Amino acid sequence: MTETDEILTDGLEDNLEEIEIKRRSQFKDIVRKLLKNRNAVFGLCVLIILLFLVIFADLIVDYDRAVRLNVSARLQPPNADYILGTDDLGRDLFARIVHGSRVSLGIATSVILTAVFVGSILGSVAAYYGGVVDNIIMRIIDVSLAIPSTILCIAIVAALGPSTVNMLIALVIAYIPGYSRVVRASVLSVKQMEYVEAARAIGAKKTRIIFHHLLLNSMGPIIIQTTLGVAGCILADAGFSFLGLGVQPPTPEWGAILAGGRSFIRTAPYILISPGIFIFMATLSFNLLGDGLRDALDPKLRR
Repeated sequence: MTETDEILTDGLEDNLEEIEIKRRSQFKDIVRKLLKNRNAVFGLCVLIILLFLVIFADLIVDYDRAVRLNVSARLQPPNADYILGTDDLGRDLFARIVHGSRVSLGIATSVILTAVFVGSILGSVAAYYGGVVDNIIMRIIDVSLAIPSTILCIAIVAALGPSTVNMLIALVIAYIPGYSRVVRASVLSVKQMEYVEAARAIGAKKTRIIFHHLLLNSMGPIIIQTTLGVAGCILADAGFSFLGLGVQPPTPEWGAILAGGRSFIRTAPYILISPGIFIFMATLSFNLLGDGLRDALDPKLRR
């Protein structure tokens, strides 16, 4: 390597270091702006409470109360022994909702993270290579998007059989195309930036450019879409379980609890109200946090 090449390489590396320092400063600004958004902070607090229930569910209430049949205690309204009452089989609704939070939030988070991972790879590869690769991947995505996601999920679950695993597969397949589109658009917007050209000039591998420079600098829209996607997935999961296509009894899950109480909407409405409130609050919190992240990550609003 000649002296000129060494000087050029050192200059490019210094440029990348300056970009990294600037990125850390922007991250602090984003956190500061997010914490000033009351709606986002409220959503974050609700999510922390839900996360607390998920982690410490076994310490809060025994799982046996959520699945044990006790006909003598059936359809009891909220009281000292049963905080939220009991269902038609005498199971503790509070225990079912607390342990159901693990199932509902676990399914939604798993689906979205898997869809984001696969969609990010497909979208970034399509945007970076372009040409034939882009056309093949995007035409497959277009075909998937042409089918309504609800119908696609129902068809997959109907073909494979109602179960938690099959519902997970169906939801992941339904969510991947949307994230692939979002990632592709984000990567295309940063593909020609100077730091990407600098990385190419110093001989960085294509995989490093895609994952470290393109994807890392396209995380704003991906994070926003992820939080909003979890909210939508909670509703989808509850909907499929309500229809009997998702989580099967006696496993506690918010949608399944709603399905079990629909026959008692007049005589024991608390069976539907309690899980409905949790579904509403979980969905609202993710939406509020997503809106807050959108405002914090928008460079125009930051200025």
